[in-house]
Amino acid sequence: MDILNILKELTRINAPSGCENAVREYISSKLAPYCDELKTDALGNLTAHRRGAGKKVMFAAHMDEIGVIVTAVDDKGFIRFSSIGGLTVNELPGRRVEFPGDVFGVIGVNDEKAFKDKPSLDKLFIDVGAKNKTDAEKLVNIGDAAVFTGEFVNNGSTVISKSLDNRAGCAVLMKAISMIKNDTNDLYFVFTAQEEVGLRGAKTAAYSIDPDIAIAVDVTDTGDTPGCDMSAVKMGGGAAVKVMDRSVLCDAEIRVKMIETAKKYDIPYQLEVMTDGGTDAGAIHLTRAGVKTGGVSIPVRYIHSPSETADAADIENCAELIHKLAVCEW
Repeated sequence: MDILNILKELTRINAPSGCENAVREYISSKLAPYCDELKTDALGNLTAHRRGAGKKVMFAAHMDEIGVIVTAVDDKGFIRFSSIGGLTVNELPGRRVEFPGDVFGVIGVNDEKAFKDKPSLDKLFIDVGAKNKTDAEKLVNIGDAAVFTGEFVNNGSTVISKSLDNRAGCAVLMKAISMIKNDTNDLYFVFTAQEEVGLRGAKTAAYSIDPDIAIAVDVTDTGDTPGCDMSAVKMGGGAAVKVMDRSVLCDAEIRVKMIETAKKYDIPYQLEVMTDGGTDAGAIHLTRAGVKTGGVSIPVRYIHSPSETADAADIENCAELIHKLAVCEW
């Protein structure tokens, strides 16, 4: 399985939180030959099960991406909207969005001076080129969700695209599943729904599976660009083994096992302390009586933008680490 080609195809699919159907169908079609069972639950999580006699191990990566949702259409045909997931509001003017049905729009601002003084969504609108409200309502409806546009670019050593958060994690899990030859453990690879709006899918999936061990795979910010917040994580530094983020303090034994595994197989790795944001690990580790949980992160620059940027080797190394963790003895 070519992980970068898979990632390119995944990022082309638009799937804001709550609208994961298309990406779930794509993943299902690719994973059918590699698992014993594929199951979709009521919340929209997809679980690929590889049966084994060892520990029950859950891996999770979320399918959804950030976006916007229509709240109103004014008389002139301009669309008002709210957020799906975390948006950097002051960076939104001028960005393009895509609604279902190949409807594209541009985010505009009512009063540029007022917006610069105090950025807020109520000062923004989406222009889909409509002449009036009736014209606009032929294109979009209240409750329609849109994603930000940003094509996939492969520069050889790096990839740039919208929705690397977290299609990169999904691609990592897909590649890892395809590499497994011996089912040492009872493996559950879960592609979760609605992570960007509160880690919702991971919570229900973990409750249903009740794993012995869980590892969440997501992206993480880097500290290697000018003027950014200080962080030890850098693009090209290898798979980031999570120590903590705002949602979880990872299990120490799991973290040590991950580091030992990376060293054993000469997989480049680095340690991650993420001071802002969370991942599916936050919901999983609090499920039922608690789950021993860790995390593997892909270093990504410009997260939650249409130009998220990652190192191709980091993505490959994350997949290799997940593969080795899936088949190791816990």
